[in-house]
Amino acid sequence: MESHSGQWVQIRTTILAPGERAGTIPAETKAVPLDMRLKGWQVSPATAKAGDIVTVRSALGRNYQGQLEAINPPYGHDFGAAIPELLEAGEQARAILLERRN
Repeated sequence: MESHSGQWVQIRTTILAPGERAGTIPAETKAVPLDMRLKGWQVSPATAKAGDIVTVRSALGRNYQGQLEAINPPYGHDFGAAIPELLEAGEQARAILLERRN
């Protein structure tokens, strides 16, 4: 699949290589690069394939360069799985507030 200039795409670029990460972070974290993913409109080149280096313009108008990861990427917002302890705590909090109100 090819992307074209002006299309909404997602890029990925490495901000810090493993050797450049802070010494105070956990070893598991320090062993991997700090990557940034960014969505924007493709500026150049005119056409590109996944894995190619492209320039994009962000919603704030800034240009960034990175490896093309996705074309017309979806938004995926999620609050994760329910945590039983928090569900129970919410019920307990409501009961306490109701009791104090009365």
